[in-house]
Parts: sequence; C-alpha cells; structure tokens
Amino acid sequence: MKNIYSQNTAFFKALADTNRLMIVDMLSCGEMCACEILEKFNITQPTLSHHMKILCDCGLVSGRKEGKWTHYSLNEKAFANFKEFLNVITSPKADCICNCKEVCSCE
Repeated sequence: MKNIYSQNTAFFKALADTNRLMIVDMLSCGEMCACEILEKFNITQPTLSHHMKILCDCGLVSGRKEGKWTHYSLNEKAFANFKEFLNVITSPKADCICNCKEVCSCE
C-alpha cells in the first residue's frame, strides 16, 4: 500500500516549484524547444536545464534532442496516472488508509 504513495512523491517534489509548474502549463499546449521555454523566463539556460532534468527524471516530461536543442513534451501517460492517484487519495473508498492496519501500528 505504501508503494503507491512513494511512487508519486517524485511528482509532488517536481511540481513544488513555480517555474516547473509554469513549464508544465506551457507544455500542455504541445512540444516546445528549450529555447522557446527559456524566452518566457528570466532565468539562465543552466537553470532551465536543472528544472527540465527534474521534470524528466521523475517521468512527467520527455525530451528529444534535435541538433543542439532539446524539445520537451508532457508524458501524457504519467500525468494520467498521477491524476488518477490524486482522484483515489481524495475520494472515499472501502480500502482507505484509515482502515488499513499495515500503515499504522498504533494498536
């Protein structure tokens, strides 16, 4: 049961930054070159690379090289799974963590 929570922790950490949330919003319109993303921010290229590495490493964003530039897009499957996770943890259910003795050993 705990595994479903730990699998999604990286997504929360990656999205816990204003710039990365804005990048995700931008990519919701389709694939973008790093140079196009960089134009919208007052940050350096190494800072953008850092943000993109975090988003790519957790699997929310995919990158593909084309010449000297990288083009980024959202990983739709990862976002669909993340949305489903959010739906599950925010909805009442029979197998809720409050009924699970594996997670809490307070008895």
